[in-house]
Amino acid sequence: MPTPAVEQTVQARLVLSTRRSALLRVTLRYRADDPLAVRMLFPAEYSLDAGPDEGPAGAEVTWVFARQLLAAGLDRPAGTGDVHVRPGPGPQTTVELRAAEGVAVLRFDTPGLRQFLRLSFRAVPEGEEHHHLDADRALAELLG
Repeated sequence: MPTPAVEQTVQARLVLSTRRSALLRVTLRYRADDPLAVRMLFPAEYSLDAGPDEGPAGAEVTWVFARQLLAAGLDRPAGTGDVHVRPGPGPQTTVELRAAEGVAVLRFDTPGLRQFLRLSFRAVPEGEEHHHLDADRALAELLG
């Protein structure tokens, strides 16, 4: 049986300064075989250097973080590490991605993020993630 997956492309604004931003398309992915995580994929043209989960410079950039962090950040500030999510301004959600090279601030329309999360929770309901975890595979990936 195929692994349930959710993929949705949304628009985001990359905040460049107080007066400038760039519109970009971000792909959100969720896989039932990695039930605790979501992935944000950014186009290669926004890649200057390799970061936490990316390949070489000029490659598509992927950030992986907890699905629950994204869900929590829609309603209140969330995150203590490299990824911070908070509501606002207005009907938007702000996502900060922190790396050694600097901080990227992105603004997403909240309804698009809510729709993605709704579909991910339909694929694997909240609290049922443990039924989809493969501890042996996860350990093998960690150990290379």
